Amino acid sequence: MNTRRNPKEGSKRGVRPGVKAKAQPRPGTRGPHGKPGGKPGAAAKAASPVKSYTVAEPAELLAFLLKTITNRGRNSIKSMLSRGQVSVNGKAVTKHNFQLHPGQTVTIDLDKPVQAKEMTGLTIVHEDDDLIVIQKEAGLLSIATGEDNELTAYRQLMEHVRQSNPHNRVFVVHRLDRDTSGVMMFAKSEQLQQKLQNTWKETVKERSYVALVEGVVKKPEGTISSWLKETSTLKMYSSPHEGDGLHAVTHYKLIQGNRHFSLLEVHLETGRKNQIRVHMSDIGHPIVGDKKYGAETKAVGRLGLHARLLSFVHPSSGELLTFESAIPKTFLKYSAPAPSN
Repeated sequence: MNTRRNPKEGSKRGVRPGVKAKAQPRPGTRGPHGKPGGKPGAAAKAASPVKSYTVAEPAELLAFLLKTITNRGRNSIKSMLSRGQVSVNGKAVTKHNFQLHPGQTVTIDLDKPVQAKEMTGLTIVHEDDDLIVIQKEAGLLSIATGEDNELTAYRQLMEHVRQSNPHNRVFVVHRLDRDTSGVMMFAKSEQLQQKLQNTWKETVKERSYVALVEGVVKKPEGTISSWLKETSTLKMYSSPHEGDGLHAVTHYKLIQGNRHFSLLEVHLETGRKNQIRVHMSDIGHPIVGDKKYGAETKAVGRLGLHARLLSFVHPSSGELLTFESAIPKTFLKYSAPAPSN
């Protein structure tokens, strides 16, 4: 993941783009009026950080904790679970639906060091007080589709920010399909989420993808414009009638290709659902692996779409931040021009 800054702009806040912010130390004990005071650890000892409870009747772990611990909210208790601070008969348990049996001992240790949980399918490339930028791998959902225990980027980032404060949250600013990889951004407050979404066209200076598509794209560059609608089966399509649906504009440029595949650089003028996938299908070159929109090949074992670059003005500092991700090697391999004799 390469990152770039506007050379005319100085660093005004947070960390350098592409460098994960250092975890802030947890605030120490505080005296009256929230001012630091007392010896480190004194408040923790007084608060009896380790508590044990005996299970009297069968129950799921989260339900038991919610019923037993009355001085903490649901989100706080779920955070303790995800951080491994809850154990059953001496063994740490993080599953909310872990089945408890009478006679077992549930222990909560608020002093237990919080271990940074390894994330699956994503890497944080930038984090500051306002937002988080990640690189998402293909196969990971951005947000849940309905199943409570689905692994998503949103859920993992929520656990990440709550390690320092159980009240912290993240908010979805834009999405990538499950099988699309690349750069995406989350806000750390609802106010910032709304600001970014309401000013998206002005805030985002560049947003580009690379798409590995089927066949030979003979026109080296072009623009696709249509009105997108959605069927009852949640499939998007271009309406034949002007003004019927949401206007979508996609610009593409050929990077390289051969007689089987073409690699395109794609810039979005609008950001509609499945826009690139529909437009590539419209011109007769569906994205590799995209069976939903007419692809016949599965050459790279995934959808051939990657969010390569996101450049935007930081909503608080006014600084131009640019995050760029390398083109997947498999995309380059399958679209490589045939060697000349």
